[in-house]
Parts: sequence; structure tokens; C-alpha cells
Amino acid sequence: MRRAYVPAQPVGGVQGDPAGASLYPAWLRGRKRQIVDGMSDKSRLVVIIGSVREGRFGPVVASWVADQIQAHGGFDVDLVDLARVDIPLALPAAPPKFAGDDYPRPEGMKNLTRKLSEADAFILVTPEYNHSYPASLKALIDWHFTQWTAKPVAFVSYGGAAGGRHAVLHLENVLTELHAVTIRDGLAFPNYFTAWQDGAPLDAAAAGYAKTLLEQLSWWAQALRAARTAAPYPGGA
Repeated sequence: MRRAYVPAQPVGGVQGDPAGASLYPAWLRGRKRQIVDGMSDKSRLVVIIGSVREGRFGPVVASWVADQIQAHGGFDVDLVDLARVDIPLALPAAPPKFAGDDYPRPEGMKNLTRKLSEADAFILVTPEYNHSYPASLKALIDWHFTQWTAKPVAFVSYGGAAGGRHAVLHLENVLTELHAVTIRDGLAFPNYFTAWQDGAPLDAAAAGYAKTLLEQLSWWAQALRAARTAAPYPGGA
């Protein structure tokens, strides 16, 4: 594993819990976010599981990341499992950048859109398919625009020899176009099929990389939230 490429009240329920891993750790089940009027002392983090394929490994990775977030303690978390959300590939004629609040999203997407709008930061958990990221993530991104603007996005990737890094490089390009801020340090897990055991990576350094990611993500989340509160972001719409 290289420099870190380093989950959550769910949208939808548990599906495809491979390797016996629980998608929602005990600390998360039934947990309600503690958001007070105005600005919480914690940043609102949305963790997105990008894979929807049968037998996916994403929930295992997300569960481990959830434990790292709990240990960090700086976030209120929501989990979005794309396997449980209605995300059509066919898009309306007018792009969301210009349609704004009038953009005609499916009824089943409204809760997801609300969570993205309220978020201060994101973590995308993605596999690598054919040197890129899954279509489910691209569809999610393309149905939204302002929800990503002036917010930090971090990546947790997994795959074969490259550990999902090609997927992350492509996601960085796409999210930059939406005026998001991508975090340099993330988590990448090469050859995850042999590098994990009992729901955790075998590399003892992984938790340290996760802490670095979360520290950077927390800094950017707080800084950008304060900036968005002080003045509208220029050029995002």
C-alpha cells in the first residue's frame, strides 16, 4: 500500500454483506447525528460506496473505514450505499448546473440529494473497473452539481495491482470540474483479495494512513464550510 489513499446513518439498507462483514458497525447502528442549530463542532461527512456489482467488496472496506472515523471523532457521518438508491442513467435535458433546485430528480433520489446538500465533506469508496471507476459513481455525480461545489472529497480505493488508483485519478478530474476540492492523501488497497483478513487490511500502517486522510479532510471541511458561510462561492453555478 502506498501513501494513504484513505463510514453512518444509511440511505437504504444492507445488501450483499460479503465475507460476513457488517456494513454498519455497532457504534453506528441506531446512531443519530448530533447537529445543532447553526454550525456543529463536527463536520458532516457522507461516505459513498460506489460499487453495485454482485459480490462487491466495498461494504467490507466501508465498515473498516467507519471504525477509523469513529476513532478520529471529528465527524457526524451518513452512509450512502449506491446499491440501494435509484440512480437512472438517462438524464434530463437541462444540466443541474443551470437548473438548480428545479432539477427534476427521481423521487427515490430526494433523500440522497438532501444528504449531499447538507454534507461538509465526502469519502468515495471505489473499486477499479477497466482502469476507471464504476458507472454508478458517474451517474451519482452527474445527477448533481452544487452539492459538490466548494467541498472536500477524499478517496478510498481498492483493486488489483494498482489498488484502484486509476479510478481515483479519473474521479479527481471529474470532481475538479464540479469545483470540489480533492484530498491528496487517501487510501489505496492493491490486491485486496489477499491483503485483507477478517474485515481488516493486513498492513499495520493502514490505520495511520487513514488518520492522515481524516485529519486533512477535517481541516478542509471546516475551512470550506466557514468560507461558504462567509460568502457565496464564485463561479460554481
